[in-house]
Amino acid sequence: MDEHVDGFVFVTHEDTDSAQSEPGYLGEISNFLDSIADELWPVNKKIHDNPELGYEEFIAHETLTKFMASRPGWKVTPSAYGMATAWVAVFDSGKKGPSVSFNVEMDALDGIGHACGHNLIATASVAGGLAAAEIMKKHQLNGKVVMFGTPAEEGGGGKIKLLEAGAYRDHNVDINLISHPGIVKDTALMRTSAYTAFKVEYVGREAHAAASPWLGINALDALITAYNALSVLRQQTMPGDVIQGNITNGGVRPNVIHAYTAGNFVTRSDTQERLKELKKKVDACFEAGATATGATLKMTPVMSYADHVPNRVLGASYRKYFNALSPPEPIPGNDDMDEIEGRTMASTDQGDISYAMPSLSAGFAIPPGPGGNGPHNPEFAEAAGTRVAFERALRVGKALAGTAVDVLTENGLLTEVKREWERDVKRK
Repeated sequence: MDEHVDGFVFVTHEDTDSAQSEPGYLGEISNFLDSIADELWPVNKKIHDNPELGYEEFIAHETLTKFMASRPGWKVTPSAYGMATAWVAVFDSGKKGPSVSFNVEMDALDGIGHACGHNLIATASVAGGLAAAEIMKKHQLNGKVVMFGTPAEEGGGGKIKLLEAGAYRDHNVDINLISHPGIVKDTALMRTSAYTAFKVEYVGREAHAAASPWLGINALDALITAYNALSVLRQQTMPGDVIQGNITNGGVRPNVIHAYTAGNFVTRSDTQERLKELKKKVDACFEAGATATGATLKMTPVMSYADHVPNRVLGASYRKYFNALSPPEPIPGNDDMDEIEGRTMASTDQGDISYAMPSLSAGFAIPPGPGGNGPHNPEFAEAAGTRVAFERALRVGKALAGTAVDVLTENGLLTEVKREWERDVKRK
């Protein structure tokens, strides 16, 4: 409560929080999404209970496109831009204005289902887009809301393919919004790592491993030499550098000098520039394996993702709405602290989106299972299918909708968002 001392009035932190007014449109957004929660729950559950790998999200595609086609005013394009499971849904006011977009992820992980919670990402984005469109219709706002069904985030780069196909350009998208669940703190400003994945192969020559090994060229020795060199390299890497790999082919049998070996490898760094430096050193390790053994080295790029650059102006809007929804723990009001808490060494093709346009990828917490495991663990897949996780995703959808509505209604906000984005990208 207020305290009077020597003619001054001191206001406590609690008083300041309670004095903050509810953001405009939040009540309408919240009421609308609460009213359709029971319609969204079966969509969320259908995706969760039928996990599908990247570019094979046929059940999710059908479920989401049918649901969106049932919503008044939405124009839906299934199997868009040459991808069977990509889709686009547009709600257009018919009046010139900002174009706000939401990415809807759908794919799961091999063998462990929706252990990255993409069903919740889909729910939050669909909820956000629907609520933003509802406010646009109710208040006759200018502009349009666009949803993109984005396949294969787990290493397939569906968003990159949509970018290259001109999907976002075709709809004159100004901003893009998404979210991601985890067991960490809620955050508005998620920053991810740049990464590149590649396949490594060594070709040697067979020989009898006991009778005449000197006639062979050992491809397994080449790969093991490189693998050990990577382990040594890690001592000299920087904070934020990650080197990962697995051997997919280790040879045929012990009594044959191995003529072929292969593996999949990934390098990650805080930024794309640092990733280039790290990759040169990693490549040298594989070249060393070839030099030491005489095997022939082949390296094939698989996929690369840029680091995600969060837009702080959009983040401030999201934080305002999210904190007004009474979460268990509010997002810190300090951008730097928010980014620290939102930092992850994981990677996503949303990073490439953030270099093409202003992007926000909000992080949100769901209750973990009994072992406390986060994403990419079977226990997290189970946690992502609960009603409470769905309700957390709806809360995120409300805040994403509020962010979109701010861009649609606040004079000068979009200009400020783009100015911040240009500064951020140039710094990279």
